[in-house]
Amino acid sequence: MKYKLLIIPAMLSLLALSLSACNRGYAADDHSKIHVGIVFDIGGKDDRSFNAAAWQGVQRAAKDLPIVLRDIEPGTPNAIEPAMRAFAERNYDLIIGVGFAQAPIMEQVAKDYPNIHFAIIDGVSELPNVASLVFKEQEGSYLVGILAAKASQTGTIGFLGGMDIGLIHRFEKGYEEGAKSVNPNIRVIQNYVGVTDGAWNNPGKGKELSLAQIGKGADVIFTAAGNSGLGAFDAVEQQGTKNGRATHFVIGVDSNQNMVKPGFVLTSMVKRVDNAVYNIVQEVVNHSFSPGLHVFGLDKDGVGYAMDNNNQNLVSPESIQLAEEAKKKIIDGQIKVTDAMFQ
Repeated sequence: MKYKLLIIPAMLSLLALSLSACNRGYAADDHSKIHVGIVFDIGGKDDRSFNAAAWQGVQRAAKDLPIVLRDIEPGTPNAIEPAMRAFAERNYDLIIGVGFAQAPIMEQVAKDYPNIHFAIIDGVSELPNVASLVFKEQEGSYLVGILAAKASQTGTIGFLGGMDIGLIHRFEKGYEEGAKSVNPNIRVIQNYVGVTDGAWNNPGKGKELSLAQIGKGADVIFTAAGNSGLGAFDAVEQQGTKNGRATHFVIGVDSNQNMVKPGFVLTSMVKRVDNAVYNIVQEVVNHSFSPGLHVFGLDKDGVGYAMDNNNQNLVSPESIQLAEEAKKKIIDGQIKVTDAMFQ
């Protein structure tokens, strides 16, 4: 308890400094508006992936809705709880935690502040003041698995995961099942960056593992590894082009990452974290906050794959047709994609 009493004032001071450094300080806050605080994971809001998608959602909400938005990038796991408590101490209306690792922390904080609304992305809580925003990652991964198998020239593809946990197993298994629906004999090489939080923020290791997969024949690599996944982008780019076309491709994750290395990104498995975050902010603004599970799958446009000017010449019309047919069958229940979260 002494720790909390000491750390909260320190975090409040830090919070005030960081907030006045971006836009305006607390003194200028409009207290007639809904106050929203978001706590990112250690990858930070500029990871061009999971955190970035959440950031896009709250930024859009700040433009469209009458809210005051503040954010904290904790930097280390130990700073997450004091960051949440800093917002709670200031009586924020909604506190959003980014990432499954924050779920047990949010449980503790939300119990202490039962009148404040909380939302956890990729985590689950049964508390009456917490909304759980979860996704059917396996469904979107199935579709990019189809695209990977159609694009592969070697019959070998790769999967690069961040932390070796059930949530990322969802991506891996869906990807594998989608690829095998096209080519039952396709080989899927999988590696994980690590087993701690640092696994999300090690692009050097991500590149090393991706190069090893390429050495074993993988010519398409799907990455679900946060910042570490950017190493896979570097690895495929390093392989160069032949006759004006990349010889190896990466598949991005969470946000549309097609523009990170144009020409080398086959597609991105997008999780519409931005929409989920926007929706929960809108609920609080409209005084219609709903705790419990909020599930986003293909049926709610919660997951999918990204097509734009950066990759329209990389994915064949036949591949898109196959993916769209599978999408319809998944929504209709004709295809059951394995949820490997608890396997």
